[in-house]
Amino acid sequence: MGTGPPAGRRLRACGEHPQAADSVGINVYKMRYAGVLISGLLGGIGGMAYIIPSVQTWSFEVGVAGTGFLALAVMIFGQWKPVHIFGAAMFFAVFKSLANIADATFLAQLGWSSNIYNMMPFIASMVILAFTSKNSMAPKAEGIPYDKGSR
Repeated sequence: MGTGPPAGRRLRACGEHPQAADSVGINVYKMRYAGVLISGLLGGIGGMAYIIPSVQTWSFEVGVAGTGFLALAVMIFGQWKPVHIFGAAMFFAVFKSLANIADATFLAQLGWSSNIYNMMPFIASMVILAFTSKNSMAPKAEGIPYDKGSR
């Protein structure tokens, strides 16, 4: 499996081959629920960190402006591995930040609209996914409900 904390390896085993994890005494249901709860908590924190600094007054019309698509692209491009996902997120963050700083840098001399800089992360994600999605390896049991009796 690799190195890492035992809980992480158990969670990964429950996603890759839940029957094997169950055969060595790991409670697959408990691990999968824990994984969903942890990812939901981290996603909520990420959403708050994204929204709260950018708005002065809250309204439901203010959204994440398509970054959910980028989050999926980062996960696929990162091959479902935390270190790779971090690198992919930093790559897309550079493109996302270009729209905010383009007017104050040498890029202002190009005379491009800020809309072009706002589109760059999405264009980069489509180009990268076109070349890398073939090699993407999602967890084998992703989206498949675990049935204890189907060994």
